[in-house]
Amino acid sequence: MAEKKSSNGSKNSTGKSHQAKKSASGKKPSSGRSSTKTNVNRIVKAAKKYDTDKSFKDNQDAVLDVISATATSAKRASNKKQKKIFTVLAVIMVIAFIGISIYCYLGGWMNTLIYGKDGYIASASQNVDYDVAVIKQNDLSVHFLELGNKYVGDSVYIKAGDTDVLIDAGSRNSSSAIITQYVNQYVTDGKLEYVIATHAHQDHIAGFVGTKEAAGIFEAFDIDTIIDFSLTNQKETTEKGGKTLYGNYLEKREKAVANGAKRYSALSCYNNQGDARRTYKLSDTVELEILYNYFYDHGSSDENNYSVTVMLHQYANDYDYSNPDSAENDGKVNHYFFSGDLEKEGEEKLVEYYSNGNGHDALPHCVLYKAGHHGSKTSSTKALMAALSPEYVCVCCCAGTSEYTKANENQFPTQQFVDNVAPYTDNVYVTTVVDFYADTGWSTRGTVKSMNGNIVIACDSADIKTIKTAFTNNGDKLKDTDWFKQHRVCPKEWKLEQ
Repeated sequence: MAEKKSSNGSKNSTGKSHQAKKSASGKKPSSGRSSTKTNVNRIVKAAKKYDTDKSFKDNQDAVLDVISATATSAKRASNKKQKKIFTVLAVIMVIAFIGISIYCYLGGWMNTLIYGKDGYIASASQNVDYDVAVIKQNDLSVHFLELGNKYVGDSVYIKAGDTDVLIDAGSRNSSSAIITQYVNQYVTDGKLEYVIATHAHQDHIAGFVGTKEAAGIFEAFDIDTIIDFSLTNQKETTEKGGKTLYGNYLEKREKAVANGAKRYSALSCYNNQGDARRTYKLSDTVELEILYNYFYDHGSSDENNYSVTVMLHQYANDYDYSNPDSAENDGKVNHYFFSGDLEKEGEEKLVEYYSNGNGHDALPHCVLYKAGHHGSKTSSTKALMAALSPEYVCVCCCAGTSEYTKANENQFPTQQFVDNVAPYTDNVYVTTVVDFYADTGWSTRGTVKSMNGNIVIACDSADIKTIKTAFTNNGDKLKDTDWFKQHRVCPKEWKLEQ
């Protein structure tokens, strides 16, 4: 430090007259370059004096002293400048790192790097009861699929004998890849005999369209029959003239029709119009019935109400078709109910329609009910639950997602849904659950993981009263999960069963 002060003192003493001259001229004095220039001038003056006043050695020593002082001064100035530059760069890098980290966190990029762009954590384990070969042996199996991302959506695969059925293909275009991969475990001929699109919302039809990388369902399989919604409020094009998802759905559907698929609306099926049929025989013991929905031919401001509603009927091998009302047939038919996202008004009109005759029996007790609208508070009404009195309920959703609401009690599956279902069964299963949120919002943030995973409800017609379940993650009932215990109030009916 003493040496540094000495050097600085030399610079300051020699720079005063120079600084004064610069000030007089109105120019700002320079610190580093003027000091170096002054030392050079001193070397020149010392060289000139050599000829007149001093011996060679004296002049030589003087010149060397000045050169040494100049070099030391320059080196210290250079080191000081480099140190300052390094310090500034280090500060900038730290600030930039912090800024980028915050931006990535708020933008959801950090989760994307860790968990992938869809925020989905695939289950690392497979439940021992899930065996494709064993499941195939049943006359009927109904599969509720996880969709490979954190977004709510429906896709239900049904296998009845050699017939393959797919109801909906949510939740995003990219879901087509995971749906195709799953279904191909069971489809042996590359064909889906029946495809049903319940209504024109993204979380139900996006997978039919697919992406550039993954073919949509309409392209990934040969399709025999397409049954979809009779009405929609969706537009085919955007305000700028581009195609909407619905527009792309129509394009892919028409290509499938051009390749040989038959397409019917749900209303034309219910009315047995043309070649469309209300009931389709899937196998020797399984039938698919298209039920009537008031909103097949009446407008609604809620797209969900246009949902195609269907029921599967599975008959025991010894069922007497010639005398269906025979007492011997009691307990020899299983019913499975699917209503897309049908809302309260639609459910109530459905129950009313089938309760008032109209050439139909009342809605029957059902072995299986696919929870309407992902377990929302506006579906699975008390009226519908009383009519169906389901034994098993499967929910296609991400439990606890704030994709649609931050209100805990209204996040799927909602408290109202739980309360409405509880009097009839505690066999409630959910595909997926929220694992992590970066904040209290949704946006692109957050990740999900399997709750039960892919859920399978199966039955063999030789033993119609035995319902089998299989799960790709675990077989925990909703009420026994950590998520339920933390976020829902257990109904008294479920408490009594514990």
